This record gives sequence, C-alpha cells and structure tokens, in this order.
Amino acid sequence: MERKYDIIIIGTGTAGRTFAGKVAHSGLKIAIVDSRGYGGTCPLRGCDPKEVLTDVAEATDSNNRLIGKGVGINNPLNIDWTSLIEFKKTFTEGYSSKIEKRLVEMGIDTYHGKAYFENENTVIVGEDKLKGEYIFLATGAKPRQLNIPGEEYITTSEKLMETKKLPERIIFIGSGYISIEFAHVARRTGAEVTILQRSERILRAFDPDIVNLLIKATEAAGIKILTNKPVISIEKEDKGFLVKTQSKSETGSQIQSFHADMVVHGAGRVADIEDLCLEKAGVKTEKGAIVVDKHMKTSNPRIYAGGDCALEGVQLTPVAILQGEIAATNVLEGDSIEADYTGIPSAVFTIPVLASVGISAPKDNHKYKVVFKDRSNWHTTRRAGIKFAASKVIIDEANDRIMGAHILGPNAGEAINIFAAVMRLGLKASDIKKLVISYPTTCSDIPYML
Repeated sequence: MERKYDIIIIGTGTAGRTFAGKVAHSGLKIAIVDSRGYGGTCPLRGCDPKEVLTDVAEATDSNNRLIGKGVGINNPLNIDWTSLIEFKKTFTEGYSSKIEKRLVEMGIDTYHGKAYFENENTVIVGEDKLKGEYIFLATGAKPRQLNIPGEEYITTSEKLMETKKLPERIIFIGSGYISIEFAHVARRTGAEVTILQRSERILRAFDPDIVNLLIKATEAAGIKILTNKPVISIEKEDKGFLVKTQSKSETGSQIQSFHADMVVHGAGRVADIEDLCLEKAGVKTEKGAIVVDKHMKTSNPRIYAGGDCALEGVQLTPVAILQGEIAATNVLEGDSIEADYTGIPSAVFTIPVLASVGISAPKDNHKYKVVFKDRSNWHTTRRAGIKFAASKVIIDEANDRIMGAHILGPNAGEAINIFAAVMRLGLKASDIKKLVISYPTTCSDIPYML
C-alpha cells in the first residue's frame, strides 16, 4: 500500500524520538519506522539498563571498600547476577509498547520492519510504500564486524545483559566503554576478567594521564588488561572457548592463547545503515556513516540524519538528543540553526568513574595551562574508600576559558557537568569560583581543581 507523509522517521532511538516529539504537534502527517522494539538502544539494550548494572556494582564495591571503616559486614560481597538481571528487566520490559503508544497518541503512524529506499523520497517497509516530503534517518549503530574465524561465538553486550548466569572466565575484545564498564561489573560477580586490546592504548578518546590512573584502579580490582593483543580467532572447546591473539614485533609475530567461558564484543560500533540502500536516495556516506552538515542535512536536501548513524558528532545520547532537536527545527523552520558541540560531557561508569569534557593535553603542554591534581587523599575520595582519584583541567590563559576537564573519582559523572556548563555557556574559569556549591560534595571540590 502506498501512503504519503510530510515526514518519515526511520528509527525510534534517542534521536528519532527526540525528532518525533519536536514535530508531532506541527499539524504535519508523520510516520515512524523501526525494525526492532520501539525505543532504540539506550533504554532497551544500552546505557539505561547498563547503568542499573554499574550502580549495583558500585554499591557492592562500596561495601567492600568500607569494611573495617564502619561497615559491619566482614565478608566481601559479590553481585548476585541472577537477581540483578531480573531487576534490570523491570526497567526494560514493556518499555517498547509504552513508547509506541505515546507516539500513536501524538498522532504519528507507526510501522514495524526493515526500511529501505526505493528512490530519493520513497521508503519500503514490508508491503508498504511510504513517500515522504522529508525523511529523518536515526537508525543508530551496531557492533562492528571483526571478520575473524569463530566470530559467531562472540557475545554482544546486549546478550550479556540477558544472560541468566554469568560464567567464571570472561574475555572482552576491545577496550572502549562497553568492555571496560562491563569488565568492572563482571569482576564484582567474582568472575575472572581479561580485556584484550589490539593496540597500545585503551579508551583512546579520553585523556591518557587520567586513563593510566584508571588502569591502575582496574588492575587493582583484579581485571587483566593486555594491550597489543589483536584477536585473530575464536575456537569452541569442550568447555568454553579458545581465543588466539597475534602480536607483531621486529623479530616476528607471537601467537598466544587464552581460555574463556564467554567472549564479549567490545571492539566498537558502526552505523547501522547497510540495509537502507542509501545510494538510491542520493545520500552520501563516508567511513561507514551518513554525511551531514551543521543543519543535520544529508547530500539529499530532503533527508536529514542524526544520532549514531551520522558521521558528525560522537556516539553519545546527549549528542543524539541535540541532533534530533536540530534536525527537527530545521525541517520545520528551514535550516535556521546549526549544531553546536561545545561542552558535550561523557563518562565511563567504571569504579571509580572517569568523566571528561573538551580537549586533552599533556601535563607539560606549552599552549595551555594544565592543572593536574592527585585527589587520592581528598576528603571526598577518602570517605568513599576510593584509592585512585585525580583531575586535570586545561585552561587557555589568554582568555581564561576552560578548554577541557577530566575527572576520575567518586561522582565524577555529575561533577563534570559543571565544567560542561561553563564551557557551553562561554563562561570563564574564574567564574567557577563565584559559584556557591553545596558542601561537602564532589562539586564543592571543583574550585580546588583549578
């Protein structure tokens, strides 16, 4: 059946839902499509359910850190994985139907199935042919293909959060958000955890000085981090899996073998666009993602894109929200605003948390003033029982602007928002010292980080 719409939205994740909410009351005829349950990655199989796991891991570890310091439980706790997963399900079960119901109540027609382009303004979904005056692409991302023998044995983070019983030996491939966060959770169940990273550095998007301190905290928790260990194959054994890596050096290459009961994919995600037939719509792609301008417009002037499928911006929920809002406004008001990525914070929910905003710079940088503080003995760190904490703030002394901030320690994910707000609002570093902040909190430490 052929139907005509003013706007077609493909994808119901953060960017798609944000866009839909913005255009819903415009009086335009709107359709939305998804091939999976409505809601997308973040609330169903990404950051929201993952945060349930990391919060329980922190609560468990907090007890263990404070044994002998007032906590009356002598034996260290481990996460009860089975009950944790049941608790996690209370946040995800029924969510998709609630989202779809909300969209229907907004007057938006909902479709289920894989969408692909027939031409520059027509989308096929099953037996339906949808023609749109404007189209917004928000199809998100998926795990990167590793193209190694035995790849079929790898568990995704989504499947990990559905596993009813966590095994004793777990290997994570890669060292981005997914690996490092889930490694910290898995370790608090008592599992033996190893991270295999193909290159020298982990968490490459973050400040290396702060990351190095997180590595110490991670290893102190009993997690093995092995760098320069690219995985070349995975083999099924009678009990578990055999993971092989190949390290190259000037003298040749070395193959090493590791045994595990579960192998988890944490080697990055790519835009989920390969089934869209974008070439038929005249939509340009680069580096496996959709090319957009500052208005979130693609090479087809009637098609916009946002979220993890877009080349512009980083794969973060706040960025997806921002891009969905920008694209919707520009569809309704004719490219009136541009995306501004100033002061976008991010956090890695390890134990302790690592949070970051803006640029990185070495301690001896000559262009900027770099203020590094070891916060391991600060009151807020000690009372949490945490041994590893630090901050690094990068300031352009010519105009007193904060160019970057990086925090490791308790409540870092909240404290980084102060720095992000200062940067986004164009305030000066000296303006932070004018703030009156509740005490004693991690945020009250911020003036002393400068």
